[in-house]
Amino acid sequence: MDQLNSDLLRTFLAVADAGSVTEGAARIHRSQSAASLQIRKLEDVLGQPIFERHGRGVVLSAAGERLLPVARDVTGRLDAALRDLTADDLHGTLRLGIPDDQSKEVLSRIVGAFAQSHPLVDLDVTCALSAGFPEALAASRLDLAIYEVAQPQPGLDVLRRERTCWMVSRHHDLMARDPLPVALFDRDCWWRDVALEALRKTQRPYRIVYSSQSVAGVAAALEASIAIGLLGETSMSPNLRQLGPQDGFDKMPVSSLVLGLRPDAATPPIVAMKAAIQRAFESA
Repeated sequence: MDQLNSDLLRTFLAVADAGSVTEGAARIHRSQSAASLQIRKLEDVLGQPIFERHGRGVVLSAAGERLLPVARDVTGRLDAALRDLTADDLHGTLRLGIPDDQSKEVLSRIVGAFAQSHPLVDLDVTCALSAGFPEALAASRLDLAIYEVAQPQPGLDVLRRERTCWMVSRHHDLMARDPLPVALFDRDCWWRDVALEALRKTQRPYRIVYSSQSVAGVAAALEASIAIGLLGETSMSPNLRQLGPQDGFDKMPVSSLVLGLRPDAATPPIVAMKAAIQRAFESA
């Protein structure tokens, strides 16, 4: 006998909320083909389509509209039962620092997984430029923090490594301008220092025409063809191209995203959050 199962319903909800099979699949960390297969299985069980094509995305069919509140209710009840059955008695307040350029998906995985298992722990999350996080940890103003470093020190957990590179818009010949327009981070950090040193090595006149505290801000300047800038490779988009030796820029260093803990940070909530962060980045 055909049955509805929660896995199919969760895929259905992800696609319905995203309005796209591709984006819905990304939200539940599946491939597009795997999500499409699950949607087809669900439609086979119901004997009718639950989505209709709409431009580049999808919209709910009449059957999908009827299924939506049921799916939310069922998965919500299952999640509540899991929280009740797996919750522990950890309590207190945990202060976590996360760079403001980290994706909302990573943050939601960290906070969601931790809150589900440890509902009595209050989270105080700081989303900001991460340059000040090491000092905040040393002063015990934060319990854990995620931040970027050029060279990881012993004792730091490396969550991800990413090469930095100079980028420029594909649509405007900014490299022909004199002085060269540049976008940089507006606070002291090793990315800014490395960028300024690389610019000096080119022996070309340059002018800082744009500054921002965040990766998103610098990336916006590059996308708008305002300036060139130094970013991580994951910020590359179809509208940008990488600058290299042919443009006067040497190979740039690797940036390591690390997890740091405050001194003597061995409390059960901190240990639990450390594990939640590691799992979130392993699955990313």
